[in-house]
Amino acid sequence: MRLLKLSLFLGAVATAITGCTTISQPKHIVQANPQYLTDSTPRLGLIAAFGQEADLLMHSMQDKKEYTIQGRKFITGKLENTPIVITLSGISMTNAAMTTQMMADHFKVEGIVFSGIAGSINPNLHVGDVVIAKSWIAPNEVYYANTTATPAACGSAGDISCLGLKLDPSIPAYGTQFFRQTNVINSTNYQNVALTTKIGNKDEPVAYGEMKTDFPVDTKMWNSAIQVQANTQANLESICQDSQNCYKPKIVMGQRGISGGAFLANVDYRNYLHQSLQGDCVDMETASVAQVAYSNHIPFIAFRSLSDLAGADHDPNVGAFFGSGVAQRNAAKLTMAFIQEWNKSK
Repeated sequence: MRLLKLSLFLGAVATAITGCTTISQPKHIVQANPQYLTDSTPRLGLIAAFGQEADLLMHSMQDKKEYTIQGRKFITGKLENTPIVITLSGISMTNAAMTTQMMADHFKVEGIVFSGIAGSINPNLHVGDVVIAKSWIAPNEVYYANTTATPAACGSAGDISCLGLKLDPSIPAYGTQFFRQTNVINSTNYQNVALTTKIGNKDEPVAYGEMKTDFPVDTKMWNSAIQVQANTQANLESICQDSQNCYKPKIVMGQRGISGGAFLANVDYRNYLHQSLQGDCVDMETASVAQVAYSNHIPFIAFRSLSDLAGADHDPNVGAFFGSGVAQRNAAKLTMAFIQEWNKSK
């Protein structure tokens, strides 16, 4: 952070002496054509968080071919007569982002479907329900202050631009943690000034691209999910503790999915995410996959089966849910139904 402040100071000196801006774009920019390192067949990318679901999908695939790239396995083939590539994300935001970018670099991916298990942060939902959120957000991108007063690192309340950062005042703070937006650069926005800061009497650029709060799923994919919601829900397996206590899972078209590096086992923070961010589920991967997909202009959607109420006391349904394989089979059913409908919309 100190290095950024120093660069801004030196930029101000350079501006005063030579008229140069703090961050300048090169005059001649050459856009590289995408080169898919492994396979250039247009495919739908499937990323699973757990191996059992991937195994179920691969069992139904034809023309399978396996690639090992930097130790990660990618399987190509056809599913529901659709060319696909499937892999596992690995746990954590970083692993998921790396895997998604690797898929985008090595395969010509026309869309990404991410599927896995998540904790519920909506107390109205049940273990086994599948959430399809409209957008994904990572609230661990924060300005962590000493007090609950709005940060004023650059002179005025809410201004932290001299640090290369931007708060989103529409997201309520959690104590002394103030949500900040994420800087995203891609092939269409890279020349846009995303953030400026005041140096002397001039607004100088400190970031290009755009500043984003969350990452919405693709509209066509969302509409395809709505089309398969009712029929697929009717075909989902029930979750049973015993022969007398069974629950029929629902497919929920939710508002927001939440992702972060921490495993959430805290009731107060869960309530904040649900009430202040309209979150329905929480995991440790999906928002990073959504950001990488957005940066690569790849349509994206995610399906998350709920394993528990984050931060709650132990639910006896959880053990039955994991041990039965119902989650994996239900997720695979939804993925297969979605692929059929997505093909119709192309």
